[in-house]
Amino acid sequence: MERLPAQPTFIKGAYTLQQLPNDTGVEVAFAGRSNVGKSSTLNTLAGVKSLARTSKTPGRTQEINFFDLGNDRRLVDLPGYGYAKVSEAKQRHWAVTLDEYLLSRESLVGLVLLMDIRHPLKKFDRNMVHWCTHAGLPVYIILNKADKLSRGKANANLLDVKQKLDKFHIDGIQLFSSLNRTGVDEALQKLCDWLGLPYGK
Repeated sequence: MERLPAQPTFIKGAYTLQQLPNDTGVEVAFAGRSNVGKSSTLNTLAGVKSLARTSKTPGRTQEINFFDLGNDRRLVDLPGYGYAKVSEAKQRHWAVTLDEYLLSRESLVGLVLLMDIRHPLKKFDRNMVHWCTHAGLPVYIILNKADKLSRGKANANLLDVKQKLDKFHIDGIQLFSSLNRTGVDEALQKLCDWLGLPYGK
């Protein structure tokens, strides 16, 4: 299976909770640091080269971006955290907004948390895992940019992360690379499971 069976299309970007699409159906959100490769991961899984770029036009870079998969299913691109150029006021706004989104969004069935495999489990990554566990929100971890390491080192880092998160209820942890397509089928299967889409290689 090379991509999601339904091709996503951009719906809208939301800066406030009042701007969110109707809270119906099912949606899966993607979170990660600004430089973790979230856009390329979304594009690879969607099979659309410029999908995430749609939300990178001026004014949309700090919004919650929604993509329609049809039949009331959505992918959600959350603002990257760790960006240094955002004012403290905007950082506070997003802290409150994202917390409320993750806590109250009834259609949210899972969170895909991306980490750079070379620098996993940063403070915010750990906080997100703790938060999802406490809230009962399924979280699936993608260790991205696996092509930057040797296979042995990548697998060693994967094992290390699994051990460190052993006490948490994680839906899965995997290696991923948009460049050499490591882990694409594995990630697609998880998305299809969560979204209720047919899966087949």
